[in-house]
Amino acid sequence: MGKDCLLQLRVFDLNCWGIRYLSKLQQERIELIGDVLLQDGFDLVLLQEVWSEKDYWGLKKKLCVCYPSSHYFKSGVIGSGLCVFSKHQILDTFLYQYSVNGYPYMFQHGDWFGGKSVGLVTLKIQDIVFNVYVTHLHAEYCREKDAYLSHRVVQAWELSQFIQHTSKGADVVLLGGDLNMHSEDVGVRLLRGWAGLRDSFISAEKVVGCEGGSTLVPTNRFTSKKELKCYPQGIRIDYILYKSLSQYEVRCNSHETTTGTTPSKDIPYSDHEAVMVTLSVAKRPPEEGLNHPTVEPVLVDILNEARMEVRVGLHSAERQQYSCGRMAVLAILLLLMQGAMGLSSMFGGALQQPFPKVSFSLLSLLAVLVLLVSTVLCLFHTIEVKMLQGTEEQMRLALQTLQDKISSG
Repeated sequence: MGKDCLLQLRVFDLNCWGIRYLSKLQQERIELIGDVLLQDGFDLVLLQEVWSEKDYWGLKKKLCVCYPSSHYFKSGVIGSGLCVFSKHQILDTFLYQYSVNGYPYMFQHGDWFGGKSVGLVTLKIQDIVFNVYVTHLHAEYCREKDAYLSHRVVQAWELSQFIQHTSKGADVVLLGGDLNMHSEDVGVRLLRGWAGLRDSFISAEKVVGCEGGSTLVPTNRFTSKKELKCYPQGIRIDYILYKSLSQYEVRCNSHETTTGTTPSKDIPYSDHEAVMVTLSVAKRPPEEGLNHPTVEPVLVDILNEARMEVRVGLHSAERQQYSCGRMAVLAILLLLMQGAMGLSSMFGGALQQPFPKVSFSLLSLLAVLVLLVSTVLCLFHTIEVKMLQGTEEQMRLALQTLQDKISSG
């Protein structure tokens, strides 16, 4: 890398766990997050789970002097929870909502209502164009029986593709967010391999904070100890990834995580630890080539593994679609039987038995309710099947192209 550094960029990333009335000490923690952002003077702040727009506007008012440019991404029923604060002017924004994102009937998880997305902001600093992405992928609620793994893999694939197709005019790409994946999971390997992103923790010249860069740690009082039972030192699921695309080169000088409680009060900022990195941007030496997504045999294995996970999710979605369709048909048959019983009671002659109108009405209501619910769910799973089929086909074509490149040398 050239010795002359054109600029340094300090980036802050945090999942704020900002669910109003449900998250513990939510208002106090939002205030503390605002305080640390004012004191430390970052260039760029990427936040997730700021579910309340009131909290965003409160932070915006507090930070408007140090971070004059900001944007809140709206999505889903309760919002995406994503927002960006910047010292530099935001020139453009865009939001892409992932095609699959859990199930609306899983109320206890709530990911579907959040409309998980990736937000893009474009910055121009000293004539260097930055494409900055902030995202939050579907949560992993049980690693042993992960019902959402295929959805998270699809989201990682769509994120990779979104970055690939929207960053062609950028000089530097930066991605931050809660990926809800361990560093060795296929989704993270997909982002590093297919999208060509570099992990700031792996590339950093200096690492400070939690062991292994963990962002969910047992010492945090808000973190679920049951979730970390098999990981006594914690897990890393929050990332800052980057790459350069043109005549510039990016180096990660330092990677730092918070370690539990805040300096001023004995409470953490969130149930996640914050990630803070310092990046240096310099001119690339003329003799060096540009960085491109890695074209290696190992990438074929990553894509095959990802495609297999999508197929597993596709088979599960097809079973759900069939079950809901069958339930709808049974409800229709029950309604037809009730209709036939009603007609026979009306025109069956004088020997008819007293007709149980209350029971008949309740049964009809139940059948209609089952029909409506099963039809809606059947339509939902039909859409899910189509989305998974489309992703599997995209991966098949990508694999074919990749294999052709490798075979041609």
